[in-house]
Amino acid sequence: MKQQRRNDILVEQVVERLKSIRRARGLTQESVRFDTDLNIGRIESGRHSISLTTLADLCDYYGVSLGDFFREIVTRR
Repeated sequence: MKQQRRNDILVEQVVERLKSIRRARGLTQESVRFDTDLNIGRIESGRHSISLTTLADLCDYYGVSLGDFFREIVTRR
């Protein structure tokens, strides 16, 4: 079975950006889960990669475009 590819640098930055946006809006993980039916705690743990669809849903919920979300994210250090 082929192992899934994973860019830990990218995942870490996506997780930190999601946490930052949620906190800036004064939202708890519980309120986001209630409003979106997404387990944001699991997403923010960084143990699993987030799908683009889920990321787009969260960006819509937070009122952030995907372009703005990825503006300062890099894939390599």
